[in-house]
Amino acid sequence: MKQKIAVIVAGGSGQRMGSATPKQFLALAGKPVLYHTIAAFRAAYEDMHIVLVVPEAHQSQIAYVLAAFDRPPSVTLVTGGETRFHSVRNGLQVIKQEAVVFVHDGVRPLVSPSLVRTCYEQALVHGSAVPAIALKDSIREVDDEGNMAVDRARFRIIQTPQTFLSDLLIPAFEQPYDPLFTDEATVVERTGHAIHLVEGEEHNIKITRPADLAIATAFLQGAE
Repeated sequence: MKQKIAVIVAGGSGQRMGSATPKQFLALAGKPVLYHTIAAFRAAYEDMHIVLVVPEAHQSQIAYVLAAFDRPPSVTLVTGGETRFHSVRNGLQVIKQEAVVFVHDGVRPLVSPSLVRTCYEQALVHGSAVPAIALKDSIREVDDEGNMAVDRARFRIIQTPQTFLSDLLIPAFEQPYDPLFTDEATVVERTGHAIHLVEGEEHNIKITRPADLAIATAFLQGAE
């Protein structure tokens, strides 16, 4: 049994939400969005350690999030960086032992404990486990010459938690930053390791706009 560490990146702003409050701290079913995210990982494994990566300007609000727990989780607070890549790298720098590391968006509060456990189990076998779901809509490829239909069955929408053995993930983040690093999988893939996909969840949405918050609220109410 390897140690379990969730690096939760909570660096968003309220710009697209039309709010002065960063979206990870907005209320969802009476508690901060980030509370629900942390709670899912804690529900998956009692021994989960949380590394919260938060901009320095927002760190004073973490006490408010943790106060929502009857029993606060084990948390290490880390300051975010210029990009997601740099923020994740900052979070990884506090990991000093072998572990299974989950990297998750702080504004994906509907991730299920079941998906977290699946990612853990599959990462132990394959070294990585990245949730993905099929596309439902038709898609077209666009370039300077026009556009063309493509087979949507060949593509997947990628979610988090992107989960890796620490001895794959941490060395991968020693590479120089590349703007093409859109997520952790692209960073690890650059080092020559194949990425193992697992079935994601339709409700594992990323909250970026007011409609997303309404959908998340409805889901939580329906789950009660």
